[in-house]
Amino acid sequence: MQPPLDEILDNFEFLDDWDDRYRYLIELGRMLEPLPDAARTDANKVRGCASQVWLETTIARNADGETVVNFRGDSDAHIVRGLVALAFAIFSGRTARSIIETDALGLFKTLGLGDHLTPQRSNGLRSMVDRIKADARAALAEATG
Repeated sequence: MQPPLDEILDNFEFLDDWDDRYRYLIELGRMLEPLPDAARTDANKVRGCASQVWLETTIARNADGETVVNFRGDSDAHIVRGLVALAFAIFSGRTARSIIETDALGLFKTLGLGDHLTPQRSNGLRSMVDRIKADARAALAEATG
């Protein structure tokens, strides 16, 4: 089971060494629910990532009738799988409007990820966030359209 975002942020703050933070990201990735092979489709593939990344999006309504978006995903790279887990802690299970308004890239910057990831991984992370927000916008448009 994946820890909540607050716990992840506290753990990042506690870990001073970037090697420890990388290991923690890898551990977060190991906690991801396995993605079924049937979900590893071209439609679920995130474009712009150097590694293979798949993102499956499901939409539901909460008790207030708001559109809630949930994500499952995977990657073929350990660090990227951890970044997927971090993104899901930020976004999955939240309302579409909240997802659209969340500044995840600012959060990643606060965590120092921009300074410690390769440019390819940073671009891939941005692509994943863009895809998550696009899926949330599409879900919101469908719900209000």
